Amino acid sequence: MWNFLGAVKSKIMVLNSVSGEKVNKHIDYSFQMSEQSLSSRETSFLINEETMFQKNQQSKDSIFFRDGIRQIDFVLSYVDDIKKDAELKAERRKEFEKNLRKTGLELEIEDKRDSEDGRTYFVKIHAPWEVLVTYAEVLGIKMPIKESDIPRPKHTPISYVLGPVRLPLSVKYPRPEYFTAQFSRHRQELFLIEDQATFFPSSSRNRIVYYILSRCPFGIEDGKKRFGIERLLNSNTYSSAYPLHDGQYWKPSEPPNPTNERYTLHQNWARFSYFYKEQPLDLIKNYYGEKIGIYFVFLGFYTEMLFFAAVVGLACFIYGLLSMEHNTSSTEICDPEIGGQMIMCPLCDQVCDYWRLNSTCLASKFSHLFDNESTVFFAIFMGIWVTLFLEFWKQRQARLEYEWDLVDFEEEQQQLQLRPEFEAMCKHRKLNAVTKEMEPYMPLYTRIPWYCLSGATVTLWMSLVVTSMVAVIVYRLSVFATFASFMESDASLKQVKSFLTPQITTSLTGSCLNFIVILILNFFYEKISAWITKMEIPRTYQEYESSLTLKMFLFQFVNFYSSCFYVAFFKGKFVGYPGKYTYLFNEWRSEECDPGGCLIELTTQLTIIMTGKQIFGNIKEAIYPLALNWWRRRKARTNSEKLYSRWEQDHDLESFGPLGLFYEYLETVTQFGFVTLFVASFPLAPLLALINNIVEIRVDAWKLTTQYRRTVASKAHSIGVWQDILYGMAVLSVATNAFIVAFTSDIIPRLVYYYAYSTNATQPMTGYVNNSLSVFLIADFPNHTAPSEKRDFITCRYRDYRYPPDDENKYFHNMQFWHVLAAKMTFIIVMEHVVFLVKFLLAWMIPDVPKDVVERIKREKLMTIKILHDFELNKLKENLGINSNEFAKHVMIEENKAQLAKSTI
Repeated sequence: MWNFLGAVKSKIMVLNSVSGEKVNKHIDYSFQMSEQSLSSRETSFLINEETMFQKNQQSKDSIFFRDGIRQIDFVLSYVDDIKKDAELKAERRKEFEKNLRKTGLELEIEDKRDSEDGRTYFVKIHAPWEVLVTYAEVLGIKMPIKESDIPRPKHTPISYVLGPVRLPLSVKYPRPEYFTAQFSRHRQELFLIEDQATFFPSSSRNRIVYYILSRCPFGIEDGKKRFGIERLLNSNTYSSAYPLHDGQYWKPSEPPNPTNERYTLHQNWARFSYFYKEQPLDLIKNYYGEKIGIYFVFLGFYTEMLFFAAVVGLACFIYGLLSMEHNTSSTEICDPEIGGQMIMCPLCDQVCDYWRLNSTCLASKFSHLFDNESTVFFAIFMGIWVTLFLEFWKQRQARLEYEWDLVDFEEEQQQLQLRPEFEAMCKHRKLNAVTKEMEPYMPLYTRIPWYCLSGATVTLWMSLVVTSMVAVIVYRLSVFATFASFMESDASLKQVKSFLTPQITTSLTGSCLNFIVILILNFFYEKISAWITKMEIPRTYQEYESSLTLKMFLFQFVNFYSSCFYVAFFKGKFVGYPGKYTYLFNEWRSEECDPGGCLIELTTQLTIIMTGKQIFGNIKEAIYPLALNWWRRRKARTNSEKLYSRWEQDHDLESFGPLGLFYEYLETVTQFGFVTLFVASFPLAPLLALINNIVEIRVDAWKLTTQYRRTVASKAHSIGVWQDILYGMAVLSVATNAFIVAFTSDIIPRLVYYYAYSTNATQPMTGYVNNSLSVFLIADFPNHTAPSEKRDFITCRYRDYRYPPDDENKYFHNMQFWHVLAAKMTFIIVMEHVVFLVKFLLAWMIPDVPKDVVERIKREKLMTIKILHDFELNKLKENLGINSNEFAKHVMIEENKAQLAKSTI
């Protein structure tokens, strides 16, 4: 009788699953009908079902009820609350659990006296067959109907070279490929059901149970219907809700437990010794769901593509290393007869002294590692690489949609599922133009105040980032004089060669300080942005994630990249010249670049922020859950003689949370920005990202399999809004790298000198350093800027293209300045047009969906239609009770009638 009621209740929910209001209306109706049809004795039996079971000794790794037959699909936990709302919470739990039973779920409660800490209750939930088949139809879950006759892609000849990277086929493809169709309770005999207990994988089972939990009511409070496990978790009525892992990660399961996929994942995916192996993507999808699976597909594909960029970047770095000693500019700077005789103007007012150019010898050589002829090539290469990466990812995503049965998956299915918080807060109803049903509706005027607050908060925090960057600049300016006066004393007028110039020293300390400020601001903003997004009351989970994504990405873009943009495009560009410098706040002189350019400082800034973020992120991801779990287990294991059961072990693990995957994507996309936006200044950035991602994959795998509770499986057919962000950053990267090569690098001035101003035919770059430095008359220094100590020389040099003091246009820009500026603008236009042309050609040539995938999709659709057609014909034949000849004749008559009707029309 109970299964019958569950089936009736589930059927009502199937017919009304599109509209959240109608689902809840029929839930109430089914509850009333079931209460009327059941006697008080039967109702009491349902409420106290756990008393039927005897407490038998069982294995601590068991994932079954006490009878050893019914599998645990979900677990709720709570503790006794001694506060004033304890009775209210108890009443909510009682009503909620009663309503769960009415939906057909089966519950078993573990008393707190049997738990390790002696204070936690556990409610174990099992979904019987009738519930599973009903909600599988509601959620449109695809299940196998026939084993596929389409062979898997064959290995190419090069794939045999990659043999050590491959996983065993039993791990890579844990299940055969099938033709699938959306499950239907009325066509159960169509599907390959060998065993009802194992037909639905555990990921589908916990997804179905969570769907029920998220919509089950627990009472009426303040005249409003309250429902959903999330509200109960937020009010601490339940302390946690989670599906169980299927076993221990360090050992395989023993019968009667099913195959331990967690152990298989740990052995073949989460171990650091397998860093060179491919990922068991199908197994990840089967265990954690498509949404987490596609993240690891994306991370793995991105890492593979980084390998090619890292190889080219490393080659460019090696070229700079080999050519460093033969670089004419560095040779002249280091030459005691050239650079040693050039007296440079002071780097700050009064305190700083004059200095010799050859004191920057080592810095100029180091700068050549990243500022050489290969810089232009690598900038263009990365513009093409990012296009190939995005186009090939679209192909990989299309192939994934076919392999994981997501071809017909539409995001709109999830958009129609309203957030319980939204439904609870809505006081209005509105007719849905698509479903023609009344559904919760929140007018725009009620949201405007929160939107305004949200926009103001984001703007405020972005302003804080800019303010902190200005504060770091002020720090650099204020300490620069100290470094300069300390490092450029009288000894600097001697032929001293040091790497730690005042610019480099200030840049190093400023970059470290800026990185610390970035981490602090990011920590606080994460909390505030999540709270504000909740206050906006988004309609669906997708709207919630999209709103949070916009807030977090805008902030992190400004937070992590603003200092790099400053060094690349502003520092040293508006300095002025000796005697007429520009000042910040009329107090500090604007920062100057090193005589070798600002590129080395941009490289330093990028290296510290990028490397520091990656190291800090990996340590945090590994240490934080490990320490929390250790402390939680330490507090929980107070009754060591008790059975430390499977659900208690998972309860003591850290929760991955609904936004866990969001922050993983955000971290990867932020790294993508470092690799693409400023890569012209640091060819080793792809190599650092590659090393980090190899570690990141294993860290993420390790923490998911060992340190986190199992997540609720959910579907996704793409990386969502992150793909649009990647496209936007790819376009922006072309412009930023073109401007870095033109205005931050020294390559364009050198080329102009090489082709237009060099007078040495055998060694065209000879004399470039002298040509790039202008002359200033010391007597023209204003009194408040000149060094206090007098010198016996009458001129000093500074980096610019200006007329000398003996010219009638003294200190104005000369013609070479305008030639260099014209060359820079020409280079930007040419590079952008060339790269964009290649990007558009590649995007046009590379199809979004590979041809073989299109053919496979067509083949599968054809076979599915044929199987369904044959099934329906056979079913009709059985219902009519006629023989084959009569049935064929009947079908022919019906077809002739249809053709005649069609011709008549």
